[in-house]
Amino acid sequence: MDVFDKDSQPTLMELSELFTQTRQQFLGACLQRLIEQKYSYLLAQEYSPCPKCGKSCKSRRYSSKQMVTMQGNSKLDRPWFYCTDCSLGFCPLDEVLEISRKQHQFDIQKKAVNLSADVTFARASDIFKELSGQHLSDHFMHATFDAVGAQARQEDIIPSTEQIEKKIEQASTGQWRPILVVASDGANLPTRPKAKRNEKRGKGQWQEAKGFRIYVLADERIIHIASWHQIQNEAQFGQDLALAASRVDQESVRIALLGDGAGWLWKHMTACFPKGREVLDYYHCAEHIYKAAKAQYGEKSEKALHWVENTICRLFYAEVSNVIGGLRRMEPKDDIAKEEIRKLIVYLTNNRERIHYKSDRKGGYPIGSGGIESANKFICHTRMKRSGAWWVEETGNEMLRIRCAIYNGTYDKVFERYKQANLSQTTNFC
Repeated sequence: MDVFDKDSQPTLMELSELFTQTRQQFLGACLQRLIEQKYSYLLAQEYSPCPKCGKSCKSRRYSSKQMVTMQGNSKLDRPWFYCTDCSLGFCPLDEVLEISRKQHQFDIQKKAVNLSADVTFARASDIFKELSGQHLSDHFMHATFDAVGAQARQEDIIPSTEQIEKKIEQASTGQWRPILVVASDGANLPTRPKAKRNEKRGKGQWQEAKGFRIYVLADERIIHIASWHQIQNEAQFGQDLALAASRVDQESVRIALLGDGAGWLWKHMTACFPKGREVLDYYHCAEHIYKAAKAQYGEKSEKALHWVENTICRLFYAEVSNVIGGLRRMEPKDDIAKEEIRKLIVYLTNNRERIHYKSDRKGGYPIGSGGIESANKFICHTRMKRSGAWWVEETGNEMLRIRCAIYNGTYDKVFERYKQANLSQTTNFC
């Protein structure tokens, strides 16, 4: 439709779509002209020092660089220099503008990775074209995501000490030290062995992504500090938790350590936060009690419900010894019930010092693991448990790192590291 035809009556949506179709060409030309005016002295440069040895080098020729940004396509013809001593080719303008070696520049790459962290690569490609007018293949989406994920480090993903201190201050009331919650848990994810192109992939398996979430309680809300999830072993989990713990001023907060009955989990949490108050997750504890009741009295029976309510009530008032004593006096109806009662006794005995729910509530400490469970769902399950999805451990961990960075508010820092590693100012080919 020719919108300038006097007889045409385009709708607002049609006008908007026209601008979407033409803005890439228009804004790309504007960006190119702005660069030519702003950096005219570099475009006319005849001599430049070598960035490696400092030797003065004469311009050899003009090299053309095709660039694709969020504003559209641009072309730069800039002088190219070559140092014979270092065998190094370079373009000074590339260093000033921080131009990517790739045709698609960093602004596009950054948004493409952010989008790919939420939806599949194919869907991210479609959405990106719909919103920006730029076509990015799902292969580009995937390759760029892998490149950024490979550069992502826990040191950059976990907020700095200063950032954590500011968030703790938001929860401070001046009367009591705020409560910092450290919750740990695992999430099972579908993984498969890595295979070369056209090779048959091995059998998939479920692996646990061990993770933790650190947050501060503030009135009726929580202030998120850091989440971290990786498909890794216990020792690596402990090292990662230790790094996060090193950035927390533990004297300025009251610390709650929240988890289920896994021994490895408590070992590392108490090592990293030695003054933390250990709290057994109320809901995990209740699950064990319901399981024993089902085996002994039958599922959903009135007697089972009555026994569960009485048992949980006693635990709430820290009568752990009375509950264990009562379990030992029970007469199991069969071998299955006997085994479930035995396991419940062991579970409560091992976690005796972590069951003090009444005093926890009085002190403002949480007793449920909703914080880490929501992090498991948001970071792990939402993106990685899609129907038919299988992950190579390496790429799965890259996805988890990027999603943690976005959730922690540190994605800019992660991408900056990637950008600095992929600038084009000191390459032999421009």
